[in-house]
Amino acid sequence: MSEIYDAKKDPQFSKGFIDIDEMRTRTLEDGRELPYRYMHGGFEGTDVKFSFCFPEKESYEGRFYQYLSPFPGPDEELASLPMTGEDDKIAFCLTHGAYYVESNMGSKAIFTNSDDNTMTHRSSAASAEFSREMAQKVYGYEHRPYGYVYGGSGGGYRTIACIENTNAFDGGAPYVIGSPYAIPNCQTTRAYAERILRHKIPQIIDAMDAGGSGDPYAGLNEEEAAALREATLFGYPLKSWFCSADLDDGALPVLMPGVKMQDPEYFEDYWKVPGYLGADPDGNAVRDRIRLDGKIAQVNVPGLKAQILEGKIDTRNGVNDAWRKMIASEEMDDEPWVELETEFPGKDPYVKGAVMTFLTGAAKGRRLQLGRIDGNRVYLTDGFGMDNIVETLKMLSQGDEIHMDNSDYVAVQTYHRHQVPSCDYHAWDQFRDAEGNPLYPQQKVLLGPGFSSNGPGCKQNGLVQAKVLIVAALMDEQAYPWQADWYRRKIASVHDGNEKDYCRLWYFDNVLHDDRAASVDELHVTTYAPGLKQALVDLAAWVEKGIEPLPSSHYRVNVGSVEVPDLADERGGIQPVVCAAANGGKCARVKAGECVQFTAEAEVPKDAGVLTYVEWSFEGETDYPYKGEFELTDGGKSGTARAEHVFAKPGTYFAAVRVKSQRDGDKSEPFTQIKNVDRVRVVVE
Repeated sequence: MSEIYDAKKDPQFSKGFIDIDEMRTRTLEDGRELPYRYMHGGFEGTDVKFSFCFPEKESYEGRFYQYLSPFPGPDEELASLPMTGEDDKIAFCLTHGAYYVESNMGSKAIFTNSDDNTMTHRSSAASAEFSREMAQKVYGYEHRPYGYVYGGSGGGYRTIACIENTNAFDGGAPYVIGSPYAIPNCQTTRAYAERILRHKIPQIIDAMDAGGSGDPYAGLNEEEAAALREATLFGYPLKSWFCSADLDDGALPVLMPGVKMQDPEYFEDYWKVPGYLGADPDGNAVRDRIRLDGKIAQVNVPGLKAQILEGKIDTRNGVNDAWRKMIASEEMDDEPWVELETEFPGKDPYVKGAVMTFLTGAAKGRRLQLGRIDGNRVYLTDGFGMDNIVETLKMLSQGDEIHMDNSDYVAVQTYHRHQVPSCDYHAWDQFRDAEGNPLYPQQKVLLGPGFSSNGPGCKQNGLVQAKVLIVAALMDEQAYPWQADWYRRKIASVHDGNEKDYCRLWYFDNVLHDDRAASVDELHVTTYAPGLKQALVDLAAWVEKGIEPLPSSHYRVNVGSVEVPDLADERGGIQPVVCAAANGGKCARVKAGECVQFTAEAEVPKDAGVLTYVEWSFEGETDYPYKGEFELTDGGKSGTARAEHVFAKPGTYFAAVRVKSQRDGDKSEPFTQIKNVDRVRVVVE
């Protein structure tokens, strides 16, 4: 066991300073104002910067919460300051007896820390310890504040690094976390399936939606069915396929250059060596590969929108948007395009990930990302590592030669087949024979552990120095849900099977990877963010008062899929369960003008709280404008809500219900109203 890091003994962080110290105010959505003392500073001789937000003395209960972003950045310590509403991490702390800590983790640039990749957890621990010194000055008495660190996705790796390798924290809440082999394999499996199934995605979504057939394989050919099965066995939840409608591969474009840098041979072997998909002349990789030369006929150079950048704080520090800081974005007043002398060949070009390289002219050597194709017109989009679009287009002339290529992006999509880890990673069982040997050629190095440990500076070992409460999403489309179970089992394995004293894992249904209060599609999914905040409250009660949190969720892992019981008490955790019906079923067929009867049966797991709100959306309203009431039973633990609605026009509608519960039944509590949703289909003739 390696020595546990003590920031108080590290001379690198011996000279902390404060350069801003002033009173500020935050305003809640109900109009309440929260005065707080804001401090900003850093450590001399380092690039570490931090922000501390202290509540007034009468609100302080002797603790702090420290948030770790997925990707550090030069101004990351400021990213939470402009946030409002349910996303306001600072206001949550101020209303729950805690001060707030955030740092840039020692990074001068986005996505990197320094040449020393232990900087993340060392600087986080140092910021925590210095905040304790400032807390004593703010509150005027000697004490050691309890400290709780939390972060999701890449921030989850960093949180784990802090609670395994430092003594600065009393508890940690890593959420929507990956395993050592998450990157880039979760991204590649999804991208491959999306490419093969890109014309069948609507019918997969429909099959899995409310009132659908429930059979996403219906109508798929053998190749398509195999691709869907591969992604599902690997962990991509079937209910999450609506996220693939736009073929968004998440962070894969950002990760791919790192894969190529570390394993350049793969991108050569893929197209030549038997056993790799690209070496099959009749395979889908060759079919979808683009390698085309052309000449420019004309160019559309859009103007740039006026931007006020001075003093603007980049608030993208969540699990689904922090990585987007790495893609330079230009605010243009029109869509940029290049028109070629000849029409783009083929009826179904796969342009995702394709790059246009300029071979002659003033822009020679520059590269731009393809967005879409329309005839002989190529539309361009922002891309990681690409050149400035407007600047490049201004350099072009008629007749300039270009080359378009998507070879690398097609190749990386089956990289996971050639990265088979040890047999305890069951998502890869589909790539092993009966004896456990890999079915495909294997690369010399398994890149996953390098990716997952490079940022945090260490590998997950389960040797936690603090209490741990893991929050995971059952529809996680980026870090597949089985990985939270993997870390839970890792903790148990190094504590003689005794995880109860160290760890809890709560799964949340109908939520994606994203940690924003407003989900990407409020009618399909909701957010686990209030549950995460309740986890932080329960973590503090566990540490400070010995009040054990509710048991881990009940679930089973079926290869790569995480399955939970239907009933709340059987499922456990802290999220309410809701089941909606229209005229008694999941699909109702009615005439226009006919009244439809809706019901919602909801239940909160034992000791998890009381139902507080029920609200409806009947015709696609994302703000759930129809507020209902529960007929409550069992002390508010269970309830039935009823509503009716008349659809005036024919069509297919998806009505949705959203329910909330709160630990104490407090309807005024703004941050811990835990949500769940359900949908029904109504076909109006």
